[in-house]
Amino acid sequence: MYRIGIDLGGTNIVAGVVDEDYTIVATAKCKTAAPRPVDDILSDIARTARQAVENAGLTMEDIAGIGIGSPGICNADTGMVERANNIGFHFVPVTEKLEALLGKEVHLENDANAAAYGELLAGAAKGKRNCVCITLGTGVGGGVVVEGKIVAGFNFAGAELGHTVIVADGEPCNCGRRGCWETYASATALIRQTKQAMDAHPDSLMWALSDNGTAVNGLTAFDGMRQGDPAATAVVDTYIRYVACGLINMINIFQPEVICIGGGICHEGETLLAPLRRLADIEDFNRNGARRTEIKTAQLGNDAGIIGAAFLGQ
Repeated sequence: MYRIGIDLGGTNIVAGVVDEDYTIVATAKCKTAAPRPVDDILSDIARTARQAVENAGLTMEDIAGIGIGSPGICNADTGMVERANNIGFHFVPVTEKLEALLGKEVHLENDANAAAYGELLAGAAKGKRNCVCITLGTGVGGGVVVEGKIVAGFNFAGAELGHTVIVADGEPCNCGRRGCWETYASATALIRQTKQAMDAHPDSLMWALSDNGTAVNGLTAFDGMRQGDPAATAVVDTYIRYVACGLINMINIFQPEVICIGGGICHEGETLLAPLRRLADIEDFNRNGARRTEIKTAQLGNDAGIIGAAFLGQ
């Protein structure tokens, strides 16, 4: 039998048919086009799921179950997205409506949690029981799996790891707090830090690397560092310390077998991971222990959420 995993994002809806070996055999996608009426989005989700099944050369009779990962606060018990501002969902009974449209049992989970579960099943944490997954993107997303179970809190608003504070009274965050890890360690934060350094150092190579400042991205400072630019090197060093601060907090709280890092920044590989491990060797509470948390790059990319969603409820 096969299962369907659906990744509902602010930009795209992606459905994948997944086999029992956690392999995605076919996909389909469409634009989310939010904000628009909730029922229209749900109809497109159902249509996209059916298209993925057709693309796989299967029928709905071959599908054992369906899971969906959504942004926001997702009540896995009731199947309701209680709040997802970026797609305009407020107390939407997602599983009830999709079950009516697709005729199959549907399970719901937060998208970052579903991605963490996917990495546990088939990615960087495969074969483990405990992992924390961090995504360094527009924000800092997170998912926690303990003893094979997703940790979401009693009210399903948990594992917002990016909204733990690492600088008291620091930079304002869009969540309403100040000094959140997200405001210092996201790709958005890295771009801001890069631009600030460029303004302070008009002779920096980062100007040439970013087309005179018009194309600054998350790679600009790393590329400058590789070419020996002191300002870029300082940006990268500071950014890595911000990432490490939150990362080591997660290790000290959960002591997972694996922490995996995703998002565009993770493509830096050992340039990012090696200094993170060195800092963890200094600050991990269990630094002298025989069993230590592995720090790895996430392996599944955008597929993690599809695979994890597909096997919700199993």
